[in-house]
Amino acid sequence: MGRKRRGDPVNGWVVLDKPIDMTSTQAVGIVRRLANAQKAGHAGTLDPLATGILPIALGEATKTVPHIVDATKTYVFAVTWGEERNTDDGEGDVVATSDHRPSYEDIAQVLPAFEGVIRQKPPAFSAIKLQGERAYDLARAGEAVDIPERQVEVYGITHLAEHPQASPDTAWFETRCGKGTYVRAIARDLGRMLGCYGHVSSLRRTAVGPFSQDNAFSLDTLRELSHSARADQYLLPVETALDDIPALAITRPEAERLAFGQPIRVPFTREGIVRVMADDRFVAIGDLEGGVLRPVRVFNS
Repeated sequence: MGRKRRGDPVNGWVVLDKPIDMTSTQAVGIVRRLANAQKAGHAGTLDPLATGILPIALGEATKTVPHIVDATKTYVFAVTWGEERNTDDGEGDVVATSDHRPSYEDIAQVLPAFEGVIRQKPPAFSAIKLQGERAYDLARAGEAVDIPERQVEVYGITHLAEHPQASPDTAWFETRCGKGTYVRAIARDLGRMLGCYGHVSSLRRTAVGPFSQDNAFSLDTLRELSHSARADQYLLPVETALDDIPALAITRPEAERLAFGQPIRVPFTREGIVRVMADDRFVAIGDLEGGVLRPVRVFNS
Protein backbone atom coordinates (compact mmCIF):
# COMPACT_ATOMS: atom_id res chain seq x y z
CA MET A 1 0.00 0.00 0.00
CA GLY A 2 1.40 3.40 -1.02
CA ARG A 3 2.26 6.04 1.53
CA LYS A 4 -0.52 8.56 2.10
CA ARG A 5 0.31 11.93 0.62
CA ARG A 6 0.63 14.75 3.18
CA GLY A 7 -1.78 17.65 3.08
CA ASP A 8 -5.32 18.16 1.88
CA PRO A 9 -6.80 17.31 -1.55
CA VAL A 10 -6.84 20.96 -2.68
CA ASN A 11 -7.61 21.35 -6.39
CA GLY A 12 -7.35 24.55 -8.41
CA TRP A 13 -5.11 27.41 -9.50
CA VAL A 14 -3.44 30.11 -7.46
CA VAL A 15 -2.21 33.10 -9.46
CA LEU A 16 0.79 34.41 -7.58
CA ASP A 17 2.32 37.83 -8.15
CA LYS A 18 5.85 36.57 -7.58
CA PRO A 19 8.20 38.96 -5.78
CA ILE A 20 11.77 39.64 -6.89
CA ASP A 21 14.68 37.52 -5.60
CA MET A 22 12.60 34.35 -5.30
CA THR A 23 12.82 31.27 -7.51
CA SER A 24 9.68 29.75 -8.99
CA THR A 25 10.35 26.53 -7.07
CA GLN A 26 10.55 28.45 -3.78
CA ALA A 27 7.29 30.22 -4.60
CA VAL A 28 5.51 26.92 -5.31
CA GLY A 29 6.73 25.51 -1.99
CA ILE A 30 5.40 28.49 -0.04
CA VAL A 31 1.98 28.43 -1.75
CA ARG A 32 1.69 24.68 -1.28
CA ARG A 33 2.33 25.04 2.45
CA LEU A 34 -0.11 27.95 2.79
CA ALA A 35 -2.86 25.93 1.10
CA ASN A 36 -1.77 22.69 2.81
CA ALA A 37 -2.08 21.05 -0.61
CA GLN A 38 -0.97 17.52 -1.34
CA LYS A 39 0.46 18.38 -4.74
CA ALA A 40 1.63 21.55 -6.50
CA GLY A 41 3.50 22.74 -9.57
CA HIS A 42 3.97 25.90 -11.64
CA ALA A 43 3.24 26.72 -15.27
CA GLY A 44 6.24 28.56 -16.68
CA THR A 45 9.39 29.49 -14.78
CA LEU A 46 10.09 33.08 -13.80
CA ASP A 47 13.70 34.05 -13.15
CA PRO A 48 14.50 35.17 -9.58
CA LEU A 49 15.05 38.74 -10.81
CA ALA A 50 11.65 38.78 -12.55
CA THR A 51 8.33 39.60 -10.91
CA GLY A 52 4.73 39.01 -11.86
CA ILE A 53 2.34 36.29 -12.87
CA LEU A 54 3.28 32.77 -11.79
CA PRO A 55 0.29 30.39 -12.12
CA ILE A 56 0.57 27.66 -9.50
CA ALA A 57 -1.43 24.47 -9.94
CA LEU A 58 -2.68 22.55 -6.90
CA GLY A 59 -3.88 18.95 -6.93
CA GLU A 60 -5.86 18.02 -10.03
CA ALA A 61 -4.91 21.33 -11.69
CA THR A 62 -1.38 19.96 -12.20
CA LYS A 63 -2.86 17.81 -15.00
CA THR A 64 -3.58 21.00 -16.98
CA VAL A 65 -0.12 22.56 -16.55
CA PRO A 66 1.05 21.64 -20.10
CA HIS A 67 -1.80 23.69 -21.55
CA ILE A 68 -0.69 26.82 -19.66
CA VAL A 69 3.00 26.25 -20.40
CA ASP A 70 2.06 26.49 -24.09
CA ALA A 71 -0.06 29.64 -23.58
CA THR A 72 0.74 33.18 -24.73
CA LYS A 73 2.65 35.28 -22.20
CA THR A 74 2.89 39.06 -21.83
CA TYR A 75 5.89 40.88 -20.36
CA VAL A 76 6.81 44.48 -19.58
CA PHE A 77 10.57 44.93 -19.44
CA ALA A 78 13.34 47.51 -19.38
CA VAL A 79 16.52 47.37 -21.44
CA THR A 80 19.48 49.32 -20.14
CA TRP A 81 21.78 50.35 -22.97
CA GLY A 82 25.56 50.49 -23.00
CA GLU A 83 26.37 47.12 -21.43
CA GLU A 84 25.95 43.54 -22.56
CA ARG A 85 26.24 41.00 -19.76
CA ASN A 86 26.92 37.28 -19.84
CA THR A 87 23.56 36.56 -18.19
CA ASP A 88 21.70 39.07 -20.41
CA ASP A 89 20.31 40.68 -17.23
CA GLY A 90 21.65 42.91 -14.46
CA GLU A 91 23.08 40.03 -12.44
CA GLY A 92 25.94 39.04 -14.74
CA ASP A 93 29.40 40.23 -15.69
CA VAL A 94 29.84 42.97 -18.30
CA VAL A 95 31.20 41.50 -21.55
CA ALA A 96 30.82 44.47 -23.94
CA THR A 97 30.22 48.24 -23.61
CA SER A 98 29.23 51.17 -25.80
CA ASP A 99 28.73 54.92 -25.37
CA HIS A 100 26.12 55.01 -28.15
CA ARG A 101 22.46 55.46 -27.20
CA PRO A 102 19.64 54.72 -29.68
CA SER A 103 17.01 57.29 -30.59
CA TYR A 104 13.26 56.70 -30.71
CA GLU A 105 13.55 56.45 -34.49
CA ASP A 106 16.39 53.93 -34.25
CA ILE A 107 14.31 51.67 -32.01
CA ALA A 108 11.20 51.99 -34.22
CA GLN A 109 13.23 50.93 -37.24
CA VAL A 110 14.49 47.64 -35.77
CA LEU A 111 11.45 46.47 -33.76
CA PRO A 112 9.72 44.80 -36.75
CA ALA A 113 12.65 42.35 -36.91
CA PHE A 114 11.58 41.03 -33.51
CA GLU A 115 7.96 40.27 -34.43
CA GLY A 116 6.45 37.14 -35.94
CA VAL A 117 8.23 33.80 -36.19
CA ILE A 118 11.90 34.55 -35.49
CA ARG A 119 15.12 32.69 -34.78
CA GLN A 120 16.50 33.24 -31.30
CA LYS A 121 19.59 32.03 -29.45
CA PRO A 122 18.66 31.35 -25.81
CA PRO A 123 20.86 32.87 -23.08
CA ALA A 124 23.79 30.79 -21.87
CA PHE A 125 22.39 31.19 -18.35
CA SER A 126 19.12 29.33 -18.94
CA ALA A 127 17.47 26.13 -17.75
CA ILE A 128 17.85 24.43 -21.13
CA LYS A 129 19.56 21.05 -20.87
CA LEU A 130 22.75 20.31 -22.81
CA GLN A 131 23.89 16.69 -22.66
CA GLY A 132 21.88 16.18 -19.49
CA GLU A 133 23.15 19.32 -17.71
CA ARG A 134 21.39 22.66 -17.19
CA ALA A 135 23.02 25.37 -19.28
CA TYR A 136 23.25 27.72 -16.29
CA ASP A 137 25.15 25.11 -14.28
CA LEU A 138 27.69 24.75 -17.08
CA ALA A 139 27.98 28.53 -17.50
CA ARG A 140 28.50 29.07 -13.77
CA ALA A 141 31.23 26.44 -13.81
CA GLY A 142 33.06 28.49 -16.44
CA GLU A 143 32.38 26.14 -19.34
CA ALA A 144 31.67 27.47 -22.83
CA VAL A 145 27.94 27.16 -23.51
CA ASP A 146 26.68 27.15 -27.09
CA ILE A 147 22.91 26.68 -27.31
CA PRO A 148 21.61 26.31 -30.88
CA GLU A 149 19.20 28.90 -32.21
CA ARG A 150 15.55 27.94 -32.16
CA GLN A 151 12.32 29.19 -33.63
CA VAL A 152 9.99 31.20 -31.40
CA GLU A 153 6.98 33.40 -32.04
CA VAL A 154 6.55 37.01 -30.92
CA TYR A 155 3.00 38.23 -31.49
CA GLY A 156 3.86 41.84 -30.87
CA ILE A 157 6.43 44.14 -29.27
CA THR A 158 5.82 47.79 -28.37
CA HIS A 159 8.26 50.50 -27.35
CA LEU A 160 6.79 52.20 -24.25
CA ALA A 161 8.41 55.55 -24.97
CA GLU A 162 6.18 57.36 -22.46
CA HIS A 163 7.00 55.02 -19.58
CA PRO A 164 7.70 57.15 -16.47
CA GLN A 165 11.06 55.46 -15.91
CA ALA A 166 12.25 55.74 -19.52
CA SER A 167 15.50 57.64 -20.12
CA PRO A 168 18.26 57.85 -22.75
CA ASP A 169 19.98 54.97 -20.93
CA THR A 170 16.89 52.78 -20.44
CA ALA A 171 14.02 51.92 -22.78
CA TRP A 172 10.82 50.09 -21.80
CA PHE A 173 8.91 47.57 -23.89
CA GLU A 174 5.87 45.31 -23.77
CA THR A 175 5.75 42.03 -25.65
CA ARG A 176 3.31 39.16 -26.21
CA CYS A 177 5.10 35.96 -27.10
CA GLY A 178 4.80 32.21 -27.36
CA LYS A 179 6.37 29.27 -25.58
CA GLY A 180 10.16 29.24 -25.29
CA THR A 181 10.73 32.94 -26.01
CA TYR A 182 13.45 34.55 -23.89
CA VAL A 183 12.94 38.25 -23.16
CA ARG A 184 16.59 38.46 -22.11
CA ALA A 185 17.58 37.32 -25.60
CA ILE A 186 15.35 39.99 -27.15
CA ALA A 187 17.12 42.64 -25.06
CA ARG A 188 20.56 41.30 -25.99
CA ASP A 189 19.74 41.17 -29.70
CA LEU A 190 18.12 44.62 -29.67
CA GLY A 191 21.32 46.06 -28.21
CA ARG A 192 23.45 44.35 -30.81
CA MET A 193 21.25 45.40 -33.72
CA LEU A 194 21.20 49.00 -32.48
CA GLY A 195 24.97 49.00 -32.02
CA CYS A 196 24.79 50.01 -28.36
CA TYR A 197 24.59 46.69 -26.46
CA GLY A 198 21.98 46.13 -23.76
CA HIS A 199 20.60 43.87 -21.06
CA VAL A 200 17.31 43.42 -19.20
CA SER A 201 17.29 45.55 -16.06
CA SER A 202 13.63 44.99 -15.09
CA LEU A 203 11.25 42.20 -16.08
CA ARG A 204 7.62 41.70 -15.12
CA ARG A 205 5.22 39.10 -16.51
CA THR A 206 1.72 40.55 -16.64
CA ALA A 207 -0.25 37.65 -18.14
CA VAL A 208 -0.06 33.92 -18.85
CA GLY A 209 -2.94 32.58 -20.94
CA PRO A 210 -6.16 33.31 -18.97
CA PHE A 211 -4.25 34.41 -15.86
CA SER A 212 -3.43 38.08 -15.35
CA GLN A 213 -2.81 40.75 -12.76
CA ASP A 214 -6.60 41.02 -12.32
CA ASN A 215 -6.75 37.65 -10.53
CA ALA A 216 -3.29 37.61 -8.93
CA PHE A 217 -2.39 37.73 -5.24
CA SER A 218 0.78 38.77 -3.49
CA LEU A 219 2.38 36.39 -1.01
CA ASP A 220 1.42 38.69 1.86
CA THR A 221 -2.24 38.60 0.82
CA LEU A 222 -2.16 34.82 0.42
CA ARG A 223 -0.73 34.49 3.92
CA GLU A 224 -3.59 36.58 5.32
CA LEU A 225 -6.24 34.62 3.40
CA SER A 226 -4.75 31.26 4.38
CA HIS A 227 -5.28 32.10 8.06
CA SER A 228 -9.01 32.47 7.41
CA ALA A 229 -9.23 28.90 6.05
CA ARG A 230 -11.10 30.23 3.01
CA ALA A 231 -9.21 28.83 0.03
CA ASP A 232 -12.12 29.75 -2.24
CA GLN A 233 -11.11 33.39 -1.86
CA TYR A 234 -7.95 32.87 -3.90
CA LEU A 235 -8.41 29.49 -5.60
CA LEU A 236 -9.54 29.39 -9.24
CA PRO A 237 -11.24 26.27 -10.67
CA VAL A 238 -9.11 23.61 -12.35
CA GLU A 239 -10.83 24.25 -15.70
CA THR A 240 -9.78 27.93 -15.72
CA ALA A 241 -6.66 26.80 -17.57
CA LEU A 242 -8.87 25.46 -20.35
CA ASP A 243 -11.10 28.49 -20.93
CA ASP A 244 -10.14 28.62 -24.61
CA ILE A 245 -11.29 25.02 -25.20
CA PRO A 246 -14.95 24.38 -26.18
CA ALA A 247 -17.11 22.87 -23.44
CA LEU A 248 -19.20 19.74 -23.94
CA ALA A 249 -21.89 18.69 -21.46
CA ILE A 250 -22.55 14.99 -20.85
CA THR A 251 -24.59 13.02 -18.32
CA ARG A 252 -23.23 11.64 -15.06
CA PRO A 253 -23.48 8.00 -16.30
CA GLU A 254 -21.53 8.97 -19.42
CA ALA A 255 -18.92 10.65 -17.23
CA GLU A 256 -18.54 7.43 -15.26
CA ARG A 257 -17.88 5.53 -18.48
CA LEU A 258 -15.24 8.07 -19.50
CA ALA A 259 -13.60 7.68 -16.09
CA PHE A 260 -13.06 4.01 -16.90
CA GLY A 261 -11.45 4.91 -20.24
CA GLN A 262 -14.49 4.01 -22.35
CA PRO A 263 -15.41 6.14 -25.39
CA ILE A 264 -18.96 7.45 -25.69
CA ARG A 265 -21.00 8.69 -28.63
CA VAL A 266 -22.30 12.28 -28.40
CA PRO A 267 -24.42 14.50 -30.70
CA PHE A 268 -21.76 17.19 -31.12
CA THR A 269 -20.58 18.33 -34.56
CA ARG A 270 -17.34 20.00 -33.45
CA GLU A 271 -14.18 17.88 -33.53
CA GLY A 272 -10.94 18.04 -31.57
CA ILE A 273 -10.07 18.64 -27.91
CA VAL A 274 -13.00 19.58 -25.64
CA ARG A 275 -13.57 20.43 -21.99
CA VAL A 276 -16.04 17.83 -20.70
CA MET A 277 -18.61 18.87 -18.09
CA ALA A 278 -21.18 16.80 -16.16
CA ASP A 279 -23.71 18.38 -13.80
CA ASP A 280 -21.79 21.68 -14.19
CA ARG A 281 -18.62 19.99 -12.95
CA PHE A 282 -15.41 19.64 -14.95
CA VAL A 283 -14.72 15.93 -15.37
CA ALA A 284 -12.31 15.41 -18.28
CA ILE A 285 -10.39 16.63 -21.27
CA GLY A 286 -11.68 14.68 -24.24
CA ASP A 287 -10.90 14.16 -27.91
CA LEU A 288 -13.97 14.25 -30.14
CA GLU A 289 -13.86 12.70 -33.59
CA GLY A 290 -16.75 11.55 -35.73
CA GLY A 291 -19.20 11.96 -32.86
CA VAL A 292 -17.15 9.69 -30.60
CA LEU A 293 -15.66 11.19 -27.43
CA ARG A 294 -12.55 9.55 -25.99
CA PRO A 295 -11.01 10.56 -22.64
CA VAL A 296 -7.58 12.23 -22.79
CA ARG A 297 -7.35 13.16 -19.11
CA VAL A 298 -9.88 12.41 -16.38
CA PHE A 299 -10.24 14.65 -13.32
CA ASN A 300 -11.43 13.88 -9.80
CA SER A 301 -12.20 17.44 -8.71
